[in-house]
Amino acid sequence: MKKKLLAILLVFAMLFSLTACGGEEEEKAATELMPTVSNNGSNAEVENTAGESIPTVAYPEGEDGTWAVYWYLCGSDLESGGGFATYDLIELMEVDLPENVNVVIQTGGSSEWQNDVMSADKLQRWIYNSEGLTLVDEQPLASMGDAETLAEFLHFARENYPAEKTAVVFWNHGGGSVAGASFDELHGFDSLTLDEMYIAFATVWETSEENPPLELIGFDTCLMATVDVAYTFCDIAHYLVASEETEPANGWYYSEWVGALAEDPSMDGEELGKAICDAYYAGCEEVGTQNNTTLSLTDLTKIGKLLDAYETFGAEALNEACTDPAFFSQFGRVALASENYGGNTKEQGYTNMVDLGHMARQSVGVLDSADEVLAALDECVLYQVAGPYRAEATGLSFYYPYSADLYDFNSYAGLGVGTAFKYFYAYELTGELDEAGMEYIAEMDFEELPEVENLLSMDWDGAPLEVDSEGTSYLTLGPEAYDVLAGIGFSLYYVDEAEDMMMLLGTDNDLIADWDNGIFYDNFRGVWGSIDGNLVYMELSFEGEDYNIYSIPIYLNGEDYNLQVVYDFTLEEWDIVGAWRGIDEYGMADKDLRLLQPGDEITTIWYLATASGDDEFEGYEVDTFTVTEDTSFYEVELPDGSYNMLFEMRDAMGNYAYSDVVTFDVIDGDIYTTVYED
Repeated sequence: MKKKLLAILLVFAMLFSLTACGGEEEEKAATELMPTVSNNGSNAEVENTAGESIPTVAYPEGEDGTWAVYWYLCGSDLESGGGFATYDLIELMEVDLPENVNVVIQTGGSSEWQNDVMSADKLQRWIYNSEGLTLVDEQPLASMGDAETLAEFLHFARENYPAEKTAVVFWNHGGGSVAGASFDELHGFDSLTLDEMYIAFATVWETSEENPPLELIGFDTCLMATVDVAYTFCDIAHYLVASEETEPANGWYYSEWVGALAEDPSMDGEELGKAICDAYYAGCEEVGTQNNTTLSLTDLTKIGKLLDAYETFGAEALNEACTDPAFFSQFGRVALASENYGGNTKEQGYTNMVDLGHMARQSVGVLDSADEVLAALDECVLYQVAGPYRAEATGLSFYYPYSADLYDFNSYAGLGVGTAFKYFYAYELTGELDEAGMEYIAEMDFEELPEVENLLSMDWDGAPLEVDSEGTSYLTLGPEAYDVLAGIGFSLYYVDEAEDMMMLLGTDNDLIADWDNGIFYDNFRGVWGSIDGNLVYMELSFEGEDYNIYSIPIYLNGEDYNLQVVYDFTLEEWDIVGAWRGIDEYGMADKDLRLLQPGDEITTIWYLATASGDDEFEGYEVDTFTVTEDTSFYEVELPDGSYNMLFEMRDAMGNYAYSDVVTFDVIDGDIYTTVYED
């Protein structure tokens, strides 16, 4: 384990000897009127709310050969609940810094710090340098999810600790392009959105795409390696280091990457970014959280070509949809089969982030611009690390509305980069465009929008099933299925009519699909997933060519978690990746990937309803058992009884339809199939 007890004791001995030397309140770079940014976000002229320009501050120049890392350390529940910020501070303090490297830290946003030095009652600013850790300033509590709080810290750090090369690192939860990062536990989990981040940086530095003022922006958070984040910072920093996927709580390996900088302060942002990526993956390997990790280094000075290709990609998709709305279904199936991040299921919640390169790669031959996207990604994403179950990651994700939630989409539309995909999604989700959207497609020579066929207009709910001579049930929809369906799978239920009970076992895509003719066959084998032989509810999270990922709701030592398991088609094996809490109501992704440990208690959750009524399925605790060294996930034969399957159809607008019921009676290992006609 990389968190060693001896290191902890040594560091706390150092911490106890610190003296606070907070000075007078620093002059602020921002005016009392917080600035606003036109054009919904990034890379625009910054003005205050009175329309006046922000006054210029004469900051001192950093000496040649110096480095500064400004660390925005919002502890939140990660610190109060697990002490993870303290662990990373301990890692940092394992490094002996040279005189030309400073780390400036602001702590806050947590109800409790798991050490005897940081205070939860105020914002504190620290300097870690060749002389150790020193408290240099304190401020009244304020939300670290507020632009002004960030701007004041950046101003303080730049004015007092300038350097030739500067990196700014965010530490906390992340939620992707819509939710942002730095969720403050003390202020209702208020977070910094991308436009707020841009406001804060633009009050302190003069922005420039040709010569960005900062060397590197880093997010030791979940889900922030997105096209929109890259655009936000492209005239602020030369390089971006961030993760497409959620990060485990061990996060960046500070003793290793800061140690690399200490050994060679002559390195530039590219070299430092690679060191961060390599250290992160090595740290994950040490604690066993590497399987679904991602971290990438992007050269933001080369992002322009990618943004152009991304806009063309969206415009070409919109053109296809305006020509034939059936393209929405085709693109939706590509999205479903593309690597996506943060869960994106009903059980876990939605981040709506998908890998741009994987989507483009699967669109080659359909959209001509896909090759341009891939070439541009290859040019600007300089380096990345990824675990075996994130093998398709290409470094940057983009927004796709898996949830079909209009509120979430509207939030994205006000923040995200590009125009074409916003109109594409608006048309996809609502079947229409506003006046600006109609003007946009008019320039593409479209005067009106064709009607979007969907499941509501196809009347496939309750579609009948048939059984062939082999006892296989099948659903016949016809060739129209290719034009309407964005995805198809099934739900499986155990039914006990004598006890008037129905149990939902979960969802999967284990079907045989004939898309040309629109015929879909069951592949029921009389088996289902289990943990150590205990049947579980399991929900398909990602369906790929090489592996599927499933989410299983459990109580782990009495707390709500989603256990992540993978089925590897090549190895024909199941693997337990770990447990996490999913996406919360604030859009915040859980960063604490919890590995199962011997002695842990797991309680399985089943979803039950009456067989005769129309009541909703409710979760019930069922089996409780103890994790051992040999705990594993595997399929078990279903016990004798009746099992109902519904083919589950989904369109690109988020509508669902369900087939009629097929019943499988399992008796002494034999399966008898019956379909019922109305």
